[in-house]
Amino acid sequence: MPRWKKKREAVPSLNYTKRGFRLKDGRLHLAGGIVVRPVWSRELPADPSSVRVYRDAVGHWWASFVVCVQAEPLPETGRAIGIDWGVKETATTTSDSHDLPHAEHGRTAARRLARYQRMMARRKPPKGRAGSKGYREAKLQCAKLHRKVAAQRQDTGRKWAKAVARDHDRIAVEDFRPKFLAKSSMARKAADAAISATKRAVIEMGRKHGRDVRLVHPAHTTMDCARCGARTKHALPLSERTYACTTCGAVSPRDKNSARVMLVRAAWNPAGAEGVSPPGALLPEAA
Repeated sequence: MPRWKKKREAVPSLNYTKRGFRLKDGRLHLAGGIVVRPVWSRELPADPSSVRVYRDAVGHWWASFVVCVQAEPLPETGRAIGIDWGVKETATTTSDSHDLPHAEHGRTAARRLARYQRMMARRKPPKGRAGSKGYREAKLQCAKLHRKVAAQRQDTGRKWAKAVARDHDRIAVEDFRPKFLAKSSMARKAADAAISATKRAVIEMGRKHGRDVRLVHPAHTTMDCARCGARTKHALPLSERTYACTTCGAVSPRDKNSARVMLVRAAWNPAGAEGVSPPGALLPEAA
């Protein structure tokens, strides 16, 4: 059964509205005469409306400000791109130069993480007793490694999303929700791919730079043909990586075909990828 969260085990967090804090000379003045000198990661683009001061699992304190997002439009490029999410490759697009391979940050850190988890298991205290110094140290190292991997995944996703938004005016993104993968045999690799975080980064980056971002429903995207629109009678197994249309005879990699289907469902003709397009149609970047 669920247990009540104890005060000594909960991570401390303080929330202040506009009347409870102020910024002066690079310092954060909180209600009650508390003055904090934060290490700023970047300048605030506008006056914040609220702030949340909290401590993470590693023991570091952070100040998170809420500010109005300011749009930063980028020059138009006249290109469109379709994005299909996967596990073997995090993202497959209609442009070969913008495919996102699986970085495998979690797999790289798995050996060190297993070592610290074994240390915690050996030093696990009995129920009702505080952990030893060695247990707390192993727990801290485990938390640091988890935070490092999360930062690496976020950094990879944001840099890739920035490149996609910089080179394309219109972005068709598969509205894929990978929560069900947590109960499958691909749970570990799917979690390491960080599909949700990467998709969120693409949407945020596209809206920030004034791009047209459209979410496409993922149903039957691996069964439809991007050229003629015909649908196969049976779902393709994961082991079959090549899509062959029995109607028009088009043959292409399975994920590439799905990425082009995103453009079709977003009302952008992807025929330019094969060299044929109607006059005046917006083309995706040639693969």
